[in-house]
Amino acid sequence: MSEAAVQPESHEFQAEVSQLLNLMIHSLYSNKEIFLRELISNASDACDKLRFQALQDDSLYAGDNDLKINISLDKDAGTLTISDNGIGMTHDEVITNIGTIAKSGTKEFLQSLTGDQAQDAQLIGQFGVGFYSSFIVASKVAVVTRKAGTDEAFRWESEGTGRYTLEATERDTRGTDVILYFRDEDKEYLDDWRIRGIIRKYSDHISLPIMMLQEANEASEETEQDKDQQVEWEQVNNTTALWARAKKDISDEEYKDFYKAVAPDFQDPLAWTHNRVEGKQEYTNLLYIPSQAPFDLWDRDKMHGIKLYVNRVFIMDDSEQLMPKYLRFVRGLVDSNDLPLNVSREILQSNKLIDGIRSGSVKKVLSLLESIAKNKPEDYKAFWKNFGAVLKEGPAEDFANKETVAKLFRFSSTREDSAEQNVSLDQYIGSMKPGQDKIYYLTADTYMAAKNSPHLEAFKKRDIEVLLMCDRVDEWMMQYLNEYDEKKFISVAKGDLDLGELDSEEDKKTAEEAEKAAEGVIERLKTALGDQVESVRASSRLTDSPAVVVLNENEMALHMQQLMKQAGHEVPVSKPILEINPTHNLLTRIEAEQDEQVFADWAQLLFDQAVLAGGGQLENPSEFVKQLNKLLLS
Repeated sequence: MSEAAVQPESHEFQAEVSQLLNLMIHSLYSNKEIFLRELISNASDACDKLRFQALQDDSLYAGDNDLKINISLDKDAGTLTISDNGIGMTHDEVITNIGTIAKSGTKEFLQSLTGDQAQDAQLIGQFGVGFYSSFIVASKVAVVTRKAGTDEAFRWESEGTGRYTLEATERDTRGTDVILYFRDEDKEYLDDWRIRGIIRKYSDHISLPIMMLQEANEASEETEQDKDQQVEWEQVNNTTALWARAKKDISDEEYKDFYKAVAPDFQDPLAWTHNRVEGKQEYTNLLYIPSQAPFDLWDRDKMHGIKLYVNRVFIMDDSEQLMPKYLRFVRGLVDSNDLPLNVSREILQSNKLIDGIRSGSVKKVLSLLESIAKNKPEDYKAFWKNFGAVLKEGPAEDFANKETVAKLFRFSSTREDSAEQNVSLDQYIGSMKPGQDKIYYLTADTYMAAKNSPHLEAFKKRDIEVLLMCDRVDEWMMQYLNEYDEKKFISVAKGDLDLGELDSEEDKKTAEEAEKAAEGVIERLKTALGDQVESVRASSRLTDSPAVVVLNENEMALHMQQLMKQAGHEVPVSKPILEINPTHNLLTRIEAEQDEQVFADWAQLLFDQAVLAGGGQLENPSEFVKQLNKLLLS
């Protein structure tokens, strides 16, 4: 043992942890009892980790493979102790897991606080800051821990004042003790029956036995020595794996309580699906849809959600092989009867059994979402608001279920005067105009930019619905979502606009005449703009605006090009097509200009404003303003 580990050490918490501790200590939460749930969950995780590591190294058990959690009360000292014989921690692991935000998500937790104490308390489980909930009820917390396979033990202690001490100590066996020194106002938690009730409420499903000492019979005339000899540990929880029970025997409240422990989350789940699969493969899954988005939802590299069990033995947490990334918000577990107990992440990556489990689990989740959308539309609105943008990653990631996933999508539309995304693809197709065989859409940076885009003018004139896609993922998603229900997707801002049967013969004739009449100004604009544009042509898109920029079908939208540049990515140089409205008064004014230099200034102004209206940004905004002022003054 190093000299630094032997001598008592004094450390400061990271700033975010100090803020969190201050919050815990000085705020009055309406549901303080959650501290016990969180600490029992941590103890259970420690035992699960030992069980998994012992599959490779049985010596870690050191002859004691009876994993359990002991909870004891000392009314005289005012303490509660949660002890486990799990994996334990080393000196450095104590600092990492308790003294810093590396494992806690504390920084994001603090950024999400609302000032509403009851609501903020709900965030504890969501952000994995469960250990710190000890300070809701304790004036001091001590942790005594010894890593399995080592002889060194350490004692961590803090009063939540921004500092903690860490020193070497003694512990006879591996594992961890968490000792809470209750504040005077919270000594109600020294009541044996109160603690037992909390355990049954939140932790009854824990697969490990949770043990408490039997209370001695105070009415007995036996001596204190006799009482001490008769005191025994007894199991408080029933340790039955909830997912292994028949669905008809499980109440909704039990499902909800189990979710709060397995997620972890303090809110009730939005919905869940519980399935037992038999046949070539045998497995059980219990999968939940949260009612709120976790803080790390957009971290695609983080492992999420699904726990893997084999014959009710915990194998690993956050198994990314069991659920695709676009469903990373799903929480729950899979228990397989067919996998070996010593299965590793490497084995999972190329295991056909896992592929089958994953495929079946994905179908169950998508079916559940479809059922919510059909039967509980208000619940589905809440789901879509939280997770819709993540679900849109599906077409790129899950080709086999692309149409099923797309059926769940919701969009804004030109038919609704609202930014809410309420229109499904089935609804869009159901309201198509006679003769329409395509799904028209427009991507933009914001709803207002989409709603007011000049690209929509021809569609508004003909009362053709256009889907407005304003999430940043939409432009990327549409590279993979080419059609739905045999209807092709067409961007109204890209390529040639061919409305087919939706265009009357009169409209077609008028467009041809306008284009022929504009040949002269089109050639002059091409010359003036040079290589800024691929071409200039008369537009069938416009009714009110003088001009619009149009991209080729495979090019990235202007607002996405700008975002990619800001993120430091190389973006191919794009030469848009400038489409003009020959009947607009501004074009009439420009065409009448005889001075070619002044005409060139007007041409540049026309092009720049079309770029802006199309969601792009100008390379030189100040030059645009200067040019505009010059022309206004003339």
